[in-house]
Amino acid sequence: MGVIGAGVIGLAIARRFALAGREVFLIDKERFVGFHTSSRNSEVIHAGIHYPAGSLKARLCVQGRDALYAYCAERGVPHARLGKLVVATREEELPGLEHIRAAAAVNGVELDWLDAAEVHALEPEVSAVRALWSPQTGIVDSHAFMAALRTDAERAGAMVVLGTPVLSGRVVDDGVELSLGGDEPARVRFRLVVNCAGLWAPEMARRIEGFSPATIPPQRYAKAHYFVLSGRSPFRHLVYPVPVPGGLGTHVTLDLDGRARFGPDVEWVEAVDYRFDESRVDGFYASIRRYWPGLPDGALQPGYTGIRPKVTGPGEPAADFLVHGPAVHGVPGLVHLYGIESPGLTAALSLADEVAARAEA
Repeated sequence: MGVIGAGVIGLAIARRFALAGREVFLIDKERFVGFHTSSRNSEVIHAGIHYPAGSLKARLCVQGRDALYAYCAERGVPHARLGKLVVATREEELPGLEHIRAAAAVNGVELDWLDAAEVHALEPEVSAVRALWSPQTGIVDSHAFMAALRTDAERAGAMVVLGTPVLSGRVVDDGVELSLGGDEPARVRFRLVVNCAGLWAPEMARRIEGFSPATIPPQRYAKAHYFVLSGRSPFRHLVYPVPVPGGLGTHVTLDLDGRARFGPDVEWVEAVDYRFDESRVDGFYASIRRYWPGLPDGALQPGYTGIRPKVTGPGEPAADFLVHGPAVHGVPGLVHLYGIESPGLTAALSLADEVAARAEA
């Protein structure tokens, strides 16, 4: 089988099928695995709080969270179950917290109410009238996670082929034929192809002839900036405001060394562009000071950017993960993954299981 895209999802899928005894080729145009979205995010292990009941995001996040914690413990992948506060800074935001708690409960995620004094006990620098506490939220070293997935896959016989763009493809009688570029151009036939090209998944699907393009969603990009805190972090847990349209708001996360970073914001863009816009810092100060009024002037430094692969645009309802197998487009031996944004990192292992199921459907 061929897997297009060696981000965390492609690595998890390659591992899943290789361990099941399949011959697997994992193909990526970049020279490094996880070059794009998989290494440009908050590295949060999500509990499964914010996703609509019955959605793939909700189900696969909860399943993937548990699988990820177990996998990290088994394989020695650095991680920490720090817990997360979702804070209301004004009374007007309390209905938002009520909605979050109710939605989380439907997804099987229990959250605890905290009053202002309890929030202060956990995070003395945070200003909030009330908060929700999620003990199941954590952080993971995404690069170590991807390295472990790659090692597992290769030990099981998978071939990781980097620096090799997929130029085109076509459906044939016994599967899908891909035309590969790079240093050694070739045409290769696979009984099964999984398109998990992330930011370019819809574009990749359009390059494959032999199935209806009407099933391919639009390709949208939401750019995110992350600023880092200079100096010592006052936080011991993750702190999120009530969510905003397009994302979860400008929150504080920690890396495994305890350094604080803030983001993401939301900027809709037309193309993949990782240039950092330092002028956005004023908006970050304003957002962060809603829950951390003591943020000093000059404390935020440019960090990095990332881009979420979206299938809906600004002002449109958020979309679920889209996993299109033969039951959707009618072509055996072909699975497309679209819009695999957050909580994709958390759900990587469960998404691999979902793809295995859809490939047979």
